[in-house]
Amino acid sequence: MTRHLLKASCKTVHLGGFSPKIEPALRVDSGDRIDIETYSGYYVADKAPPEFLTPEFLDICQNLSSNRKVGPGPHLLTGPIYVTDAEPGDVLEIHIEDVYPSLPVGFNAIRAGWGALPEYFPESKLRFIPLDLEQKIAEFPAGSGIRIPLHPFFGIIGVANAEINRSSIPPERYGGNMDNQELQPGTRLFLPIFLRGGLLSIGDGHSAQGDGEVGGTAIETSMNGTIQIILRKDLFLIFPFAETPTHIVIMGFGRTLDEAFEMAVKQTVYWLQKFAGFKEEDAYVLCSIAVNFRITQAVNNPQKGVHGMMPKCILPEVKIIGHRV
Repeated sequence: MTRHLLKASCKTVHLGGFSPKIEPALRVDSGDRIDIETYSGYYVADKAPPEFLTPEFLDICQNLSSNRKVGPGPHLLTGPIYVTDAEPGDVLEIHIEDVYPSLPVGFNAIRAGWGALPEYFPESKLRFIPLDLEQKIAEFPAGSGIRIPLHPFFGIIGVANAEINRSSIPPERYGGNMDNQELQPGTRLFLPIFLRGGLLSIGDGHSAQGDGEVGGTAIETSMNGTIQIILRKDLFLIFPFAETPTHIVIMGFGRTLDEAFEMAVKQTVYWLQKFAGFKEEDAYVLCSIAVNFRITQAVNNPQKGVHGMMPKCILPEVKIIGHRV
């Protein structure tokens, strides 16, 4: 197993989406670890304070080539990462070992026409929010004494599929812009693979976010982290799921929250059948009496997200991909 350093540069990032045509930024083997650097705020750099602007980030903003601008989304992603021997139908198991802000400032933006209440907040607004990296808090509003705990995570962890220049905004079976704050260090994320090599990209760092991300953005932050990638050929997945230290997190996406909720319930029933040996009806009943379904995000048009939180303590003997919960 090898440990890699993947810095963000004009040769290792791409903007706005996913594409099978992007040259991989890194090639790894199953079991390898990657220390990864990401930047956020490509489209707000001209309004940012000096502490937001590193020389490397400015170089990306000024010199990123057109062939690495691949979609209409606002996100700057590091990757893609090519995994040796990964084939369509396989699964990537991504161990999220560490995630931390790299700069003492993030931003929040209200975008006209976006968010949960676009008719009530129709004007675009941009705020830069200082981060106290030592105490791991952000004060908001400034001077209020209200301290928001930082819980950093990557909003986007996803793989490419055959779609050319797919937007980075909506999540789907490939993961992508899930904006799921449960994907903290200590979590394993499982993603289905659609193309040879997997082509994994990561970015959209969030220092703090509420479930729903109702205003359209979190505290958007340039973020570094460490992941380990395991290639799984002994598993078939329809939708992503994650395992935290305490829960199984099963995700569903849809054009409406009703559709996303229905998909999350269906996938939880499927998970219980596949991994815990439940009968379909018993799995459905368990969802009703023991699983909490939460709004992941309601703003990444045209897809909403809902995730089910299933406590691992109620399934002590369930075997998940090589070890027991």
